[in-house]
Amino acid sequence: MIAPDTLAPEVLRILPPLWLADEDDVLVCCQRRQETDDVVSFLFRPRNPALFRFTAGQFLTLELEIGGETINRCYTISSSPTRPDRLSITVKRTPGGIVSNWLHDNLQPGMSLRALGPAGEFCAGNHPAPKYLFLSGGSGITPLMSMARSAHDLAEPCDIVFVHSARTPRDIIFRGELALMTANLSGFRTAFVCERTDGEPAWAAPTGYLNLPLLELIAPDFAQREVFCCGPAPYMAAVRAVLAAGGFDMARYHEESFTFADMAEDSVVPADADAPAVGEGHAVEFAKSGITVHCAPGQSVLEAARAAGLRLPSSCTKGVCGTCKSQLVSGQVDMKHGGGIRQREIDKGMFLPCCSTPLTDLVLDR
Repeated sequence: MIAPDTLAPEVLRILPPLWLADEDDVLVCCQRRQETDDVVSFLFRPRNPALFRFTAGQFLTLELEIGGETINRCYTISSSPTRPDRLSITVKRTPGGIVSNWLHDNLQPGMSLRALGPAGEFCAGNHPAPKYLFLSGGSGITPLMSMARSAHDLAEPCDIVFVHSARTPRDIIFRGELALMTANLSGFRTAFVCERTDGEPAWAAPTGYLNLPLLELIAPDFAQREVFCCGPAPYMAAVRAVLAAGGFDMARYHEESFTFADMAEDSVVPADADAPAVGEGHAVEFAKSGITVHCAPGQSVLEAARAAGLRLPSSCTKGVCGTCKSQLVSGQVDMKHGGGIRQREIDKGMFLPCCSTPLTDLVLDR
């Protein structure tokens, strides 16, 4: 994509501005595409004429009102940054999933929603390499599809092996488009691994699960490639085990996951862990509940609350999703967020407890 700052002034005058969530966070759904039986892609445009700028592999945080409650969820952008007029996410219906089911059942062209971002560091562009190996499972294909679409649109020389695992051939997301990319790009190869062949008995590709012998057959030179992996947590754990068994240098392995529950549990500081000496740290008062907790030096507000037995809404614990967003009544914090809050919200005293450490005693409107 041509950077606007490289264009002549007369060209800039006719280009729409960039979409900035801090200035206008409303996106309008302009199309929905049924990719498989339980996967839908939603295409969006800005409410006002604007162009999207992001890096292939980044994500959006949707802010939805469902059942009278504000819910934040992160979804990878599946479209390519080479096509800045529209942006898409691709959503698999999850049994019992509040947001995925709401999107599938309710979101139609013409409807609008709010979004934060784009954000994220899971980007092949951040790790230049002569050869890549993309490994995806189920709906984890989306960030890798954005990268693949970008490579296809730019028509630059590439060496990418794209291996996707699915339940059945019918469940392969973007199957036709991946076939087109393989036909168009000499350096782009795809391989599919399905658990079973339901409904397609003539399926000639491997069945079962990805393992080391199969990976060596598909990509004999996998040890020389930069690996990007995305999918359900068990899938990514299996991939890591396969690569480790093959002697792969895991410094060149990159993965993305929005299974935030495990991340949140890993981040909790137990109440008796490294208990601070009296007088260290800061007090955090929750105005509505009347509870005050102690926050140790270097401990986030969310960690302190959990260590004291309080339950605050949260998901990512990394300053990405915006779920824990809270109003700061008084005090100052050091916040190192990952895009989960708008600057105008910060200006109004909002902050993210998950990635903020107190600089003074605090009072929260909770």
